Amino acid sequence: MIKTIKKGKNEIGSFLFPLCRLIQGIILLILICSSPALSQIKIYVVTDLEGVSGVYKFAQTREKDTPLNIQACEYFMEDLAALVRGLRDGGATEIMIIDGHGNGAIIPHLMVPGAQYITGKSIPKFWKPNGNWCLDKSWSGLVLFGHHAMMGTTDGVLNHTQNSKSENRYWYNDLESGELAQVAAIAGYYGVPPIMVTGDVATCREATKFFGTDIVTVATKQGLSREAAVLYPFEETHKAIYKGAKKAIAAIPKCKPYIIKAPIKAKMEYLDLDPNLPKPKLITREWMIPETINLLDPFKD
Repeated sequence: MIKTIKKGKNEIGSFLFPLCRLIQGIILLILICSSPALSQIKIYVVTDLEGVSGVYKFAQTREKDTPLNIQACEYFMEDLAALVRGLRDGGATEIMIIDGHGNGAIIPHLMVPGAQYITGKSIPKFWKPNGNWCLDKSWSGLVLFGHHAMMGTTDGVLNHTQNSKSENRYWYNDLESGELAQVAAIAGYYGVPPIMVTGDVATCREATKFFGTDIVTVATKQGLSREAAVLYPFEETHKAIYKGAKKAIAAIPKCKPYIIKAPIKAKMEYLDLDPNLPKPKLITREWMIPETINLLDPFKD
């Protein structure tokens, strides 16, 4: 009799346990589907060219559509394909790619599915409200792809900040900052954290310094000087970018927005390259920036 009762209880338990698990699963599914924060992982990618695999001299980046530049853009697209696949496999539901290099780098016929690609001349400022392709608080994370170290970084291959010829340098609230910090600060204005950076070893070091150790960095080469580098085989860098992108999605909850407190005390140094001058003249400008969203607006006296 006792055995019979125990058997009945076991039978009831064996029936109720999977039923409870099924109900829990249904509830979780409903919560995920009803919460945009849980169901949507939107990744905003701002690209550059100097930090991709195989690029180590300005002849590859400055003049558009030369044989060296076309080849560099092909390298760019191969790195970018690894990034898109990794972000997608990591769980990204939407990927927006902004062609951030001055004269562009995207080659349309080499685009892989799974992302939207924004390119062309005079792209509207991606950080100012202008449609659903722009930065805003709806994005889950920022990826800085193919970037370079700030001007003056001795081991940063192709190092510069904004303009490599006039050798611009920028300080915000007395902290010298490069393009990584500039773009991340604008994303931080909307509460979007930087989650991944690709570039040379110096670029990855700079990213960790500004954004902390939770950001995922992938080194595509090691700079030796401004136009010399130890290059890594493309097969290795593509695998590293793919794995890093998957890891970056998982790192989103740990990454924090990069904030520059406003109003911002700004300082800029650059070389005046006027050919009428006997030699380039170093110019210094100082001004106040009211809001971080104005960080990259043209300087006005």
